Amino acid sequence: MTLLILGLILWIAAHFFKRLMPDLRAALGDKGKGLVAITILAGVVLMVIGYRSTVNIPVYTPMAGMGHLNNLLMLIAIFLMGVGKSGGIVGSKLRHPMLTGMLIWAVAHLLVNGDQASLVLFGTMAVWSVSEMVLVNRGEGTWNQPVAGSITKDLRVGVVTLVLFVIIALVHNWLGYSPFLGTYG
Repeated sequence: MTLLILGLILWIAAHFFKRLMPDLRAALGDKGKGLVAITILAGVVLMVIGYRSTVNIPVYTPMAGMGHLNNLLMLIAIFLMGVGKSGGIVGSKLRHPMLTGMLIWAVAHLLVNGDQASLVLFGTMAVWSVSEMVLVNRGEGTWNQPVAGSITKDLRVGVVTLVLFVIIALVHNWLGYSPFLGTYG
């Protein structure tokens, strides 16, 4: 659990760095971008190793049927994580599509994982995504909604979403976590 928590701390610290210390971040220039990227990567590696090495301690039992909802929410989350910079219609309607996608990803995983490590990982990521939205809103002020682009751009993101979902499902299977087993009753 220590590695998981350390990974979460690195992830959050790296992401909050720009928002909480903008002057220092700006003074570091490109070196700051590299430092943030390395810190985020180290955080992800520690989260994966930490999560996979924890002992399964049940906290709650997910409700039957949540596997279906999880997979639907995962499609939405992946789509939102990619749609922000696509220049389509959906990205122009949401101020924080990637962070909203991350929040949906975290909630989806909490619906099907009731163990302590999952609660720590996905619960923390849900709180982080909401906190990041609040910090961005506070730091950037009023949002100037971009002009909506073509639906074709959203459709392209939709196709990429389906491909990524299949890849993610295969990786989950390879790691021993089938997204198509359990909580489907």
